[in-house]
Amino acid sequence: MRTSLTLFVALMHLPGLHAAELIGFGTDTRAGSGGEIIRVTTLDGFGSGSLREALLTQGPRIIVFEVGGVIDLEKTDLKIRSPFVTIAGQTAPSPGITLIRGGMNIGTHDVLMQHIRFRIGDAGMAKKSGFERDVSITGPNARNVVVDHCSFAWGTDENLSVSGERYYGPQGTAGRVTLSNNIVAEGLLDATHEKGKHSMGSLIHDNVQEVAIIGNLYAHNRDRNPWYKTNATGVVVNNLIYNPGDYAVRGGGVPSEWSGRTMPANTQIAVVGNVLRHGPNTRKDLALLRVGANDAGADAFLSDNLAFDRKGEPMPMTLGKVTPLDKAPLWPAGLVARPAADTEAAVLRSAGARPRDRDAVDARIVAEAQSGGGRIIDSQEEIGGYPRPESTRRKLDIPKDVDAWLKKLAADLE
Repeated sequence: MRTSLTLFVALMHLPGLHAAELIGFGTDTRAGSGGEIIRVTTLDGFGSGSLREALLTQGPRIIVFEVGGVIDLEKTDLKIRSPFVTIAGQTAPSPGITLIRGGMNIGTHDVLMQHIRFRIGDAGMAKKSGFERDVSITGPNARNVVVDHCSFAWGTDENLSVSGERYYGPQGTAGRVTLSNNIVAEGLLDATHEKGKHSMGSLIHDNVQEVAIIGNLYAHNRDRNPWYKTNATGVVVNNLIYNPGDYAVRGGGVPSEWSGRTMPANTQIAVVGNVLRHGPNTRKDLALLRVGANDAGADAFLSDNLAFDRKGEPMPMTLGKVTPLDKAPLWPAGLVARPAADTEAAVLRSAGARPRDRDAVDARIVAEAQSGGGRIIDSQEEIGGYPRPESTRRKLDIPKDVDAWLKKLAADLE
């Protein structure tokens, strides 16, 4: 029987239905609002007018794009170290902004990124070469960070993660983070990670607190769809998880990583309104929330979730050492979960960068989630390689009310 969450929260718009409504942890950030407008005028990975240069600028800033196309990061990640920044991918002309051959490291507070695509890939590097790239929100300064309506594929570590120095407690890690309405897909399996086979969605590392994962499509990742480790806290709400391998949502830390130290408390999460659909690579007994046989436990509130095998038959909600909770251990103010019965259609319609102007990669992944096709891959070369759209250019006339303008541009794409 479904349990209503209206006892916990006030009535608000559902996540993903209106660009103005960013609901989760840290979504009260002002990000770059009121700051300097910085125009990205080149698709070059370095130099004057580049995105990299804009991110390195100090002070509050709103980054807008007068170009559209592919930015080759040339195997060198972007880094954000100065706080109060808005990365407004919705300002780019079609086909939008796609970043290849590199990731991003967000190590500061008050960041909002919307409508950007990451196609990391193996960059032609050898298997087990140690080319391990993702988009990571990391470290004690990373607070009030929101990644909304972006697309991540072909990560060689995770695709999109939140982390920090686990042994220093929550104060050593990132926190108050929302990952909403994204596509997190096709983490590469037998690729460049030094440990060998990988393929991961999102890792919420030990001691990371208050991470909201809302309205995302996770597809074709073997593990971490997402994984909340020891003493990690958050909510997993209204996500569609398609064709995971060994784990969909995962909870619990790894005791061997705490050898000689006191292991913190169990994972504390609320898992509400999600849909799991098995695919070609999914282990046959996979439940929505699984704790590994050798992992510490997870304390979880589960309500109104759906899980199906490839034949459409119901699957269990939990597998392993999951302690059920009778109420959510934490919950973002203003969040109302949509019914799980509505989750799949809503996510397929609205997830990812520029859902009304999807690129070929996102369109294919969404179609595979609808049809039951696709698979976990080892390299981007198996499905056509890096994108090569024509570059475009558009001069922006920026009005005085920048915040309202950005919200309208986002709404037009969503």
